[in-house]
Amino acid sequence: MVLSKVRTLAVYFDSLNESNLPVFSGGDLVSGRVVVEVSGDVRVRSLDITARGVARVRWTESRNAGANMAYTQNYTEEVEYLHHCDTLIGEERDEDGPEEGVTVLHSGLHEFAFSFSLPQMALATSFEGKHGNVRYWVKAELHRPWLLPVKAKKEFIVFEHIDINTPLLLAPQAGTKEKTLCCWFCASGPISLSAKIERKGYTPGESIQIFAEVENCSSRVVVPKAALYQTQTFFAKGKGKQIQQLVSNLRGDPLPQGKSQSWEGRSLKIPPVSPSILDCPIIRVDYALMVYVDVPGGLNLSLSLPLVIGTIPLHGCATRTSSVSSGCSAAAWLGRAEPPEAPPSYSDLAISECHRRDCLQGCDSPDREGEDRGSLLAYITEFRYLPPPLYSEVDPCPDPELCRAADVRRSDMCPSR
Repeated sequence: MVLSKVRTLAVYFDSLNESNLPVFSGGDLVSGRVVVEVSGDVRVRSLDITARGVARVRWTESRNAGANMAYTQNYTEEVEYLHHCDTLIGEERDEDGPEEGVTVLHSGLHEFAFSFSLPQMALATSFEGKHGNVRYWVKAELHRPWLLPVKAKKEFIVFEHIDINTPLLLAPQAGTKEKTLCCWFCASGPISLSAKIERKGYTPGESIQIFAEVENCSSRVVVPKAALYQTQTFFAKGKGKQIQQLVSNLRGDPLPQGKSQSWEGRSLKIPPVSPSILDCPIIRVDYALMVYVDVPGGLNLSLSLPLVIGTIPLHGCATRTSSVSSGCSAAAWLGRAEPPEAPPSYSDLAISECHRRDCLQGCDSPDREGEDRGSLLAYITEFRYLPPPLYSEVDPCPDPELCRAADVRRSDMCPSR
């Protein structure tokens, strides 16, 4: 059969990341090749490729129209980000082709290169959700006379980069809440919660350092916890649908009545997750850190700290600055006194007076002119950082003549009574 002559039709990309995945962003050049393997001569009318990027949303809801009537309402929406078409075979006539507009592929392996540029605009990041997705792909179609086309499709990944090295995403996030447990006319003491994280922007693989203070003045045993949630929001026909998923969490120790508990940078690691999607009109992906107190038999006391998961990690200098400033400010923000900073110590830099005299005498001697003066340089470097002498209004080495003159002036100016 003629159909069996086309053994392979596949799409390959030239650029792959360290995980052998084709990953691009807005404005990048996407290049690759279409591979066709045939076992005999095959007449081809055209070989076309189509590159597309589409965000789609779809969900259904059941509605009642009466006592015994019900119908299903469909919600669908679509946004197109990329549409590129190109013809790899069919533009020029093959001289060996028996018919006009037909190219003959002889037995063997054939490769056809393609390339196109992604739009210079904010593209939605590739995403797979419960009620929608964002997908990018290249599809190849091999058309032959009087036969159905042979198709091959290959998806690629697009990341809309989010740089977390911005003032907005480097700003600390904090909050405080308090609640009182009530049972009819009896009210117990309050439960207070204060929490802070060093910044708003993170990347997958990082750990969130959580600083928190929980005080339990109620009559129940409570448990402080923290959880990272992903919220998917889909929009279609003026309506929205939201899905919340747990990403990771941690648990503190049970807190009995009258006790308090502090988290001094408890770590919550972010697993490999999709970056935040903030610019797509029909799909939005947000993240939030929920620090809460699990209250048995009652509503939890919770704080929600918004996060942005980006693609460009924190710079090295920003990491150190942010960590140091956050660690210092966290203690003050939680109401704990910060220990005073110790003054610098000069014990390692100071040198003895004998060593200083020996060094200066050795440098003044004429027989050392040709020798290495490394010791002198070392002394000068150390002497530069010696501490200044202690302040005193009494001259430790007074001049006798000046002292006698001063005594005479004092006796004239201040006569005895």
